[in-house]
Amino acid sequence: MLNFSISFTRLLGELKKLPGVGEKTALRLAFYLLKSSDTANALAESLLEVTTKVRLCSICFGITEDDPCIICSGDRDERIICVVEEPQDLLAVERSHAFRGRYHVLQGALSPLNGITPGRLKIAELMKRLGEGKTIEVVLATNFSVEGEATALYLSRLIKPLGVKVSRLAHGIPLGSDLEYVDAATVQRALEGRNEL
Repeated sequence: MLNFSISFTRLLGELKKLPGVGEKTALRLAFYLLKSSDTANALAESLLEVTTKVRLCSICFGITEDDPCIICSGDRDERIICVVEEPQDLLAVERSHAFRGRYHVLQGALSPLNGITPGRLKIAELMKRLGEGKTIEVVLATNFSVEGEATALYLSRLIKPLGVKVSRLAHGIPLGSDLEYVDAATVQRALEGRNEL
């Protein structure tokens, strides 16, 4: 392997930490940034800005610069809460334009083998929101993976005794896929065809 400068090697190492970026992609990106200093500077500035300004909404735990976020502070139906695993899943549901309620982002899914237990997710915060008595329905929009299904089942068992309707996205979304990568029309059909658990 060629010996690069220390700073270039460091850049390669940082790029390879990104999901889906291997050695070849990291090299291609690093050389592109090296040739285009304007792009590199703009990227560096935006990375610094996002790490200092973006945080989690104190209500739904989606990403925001203003707390509460635009969805939680906007004119949305607060009686229906859509529960998703990650902020990118919230964006996937929003792209469908089929949901006009509010959200709750768990920040993951149950996975005991990986040490992700209910205490590591935003489940207690969800139960606190439901305890306020405003919610009439919770739409469980966790991913259709083993972890997502386990999380949905766990949540439905916690929520049903509260007298709140619990529904799940219809299974038009392929099993094992992440909601983040599903097209908007499929998410819309899944929301419209959701079933009570």
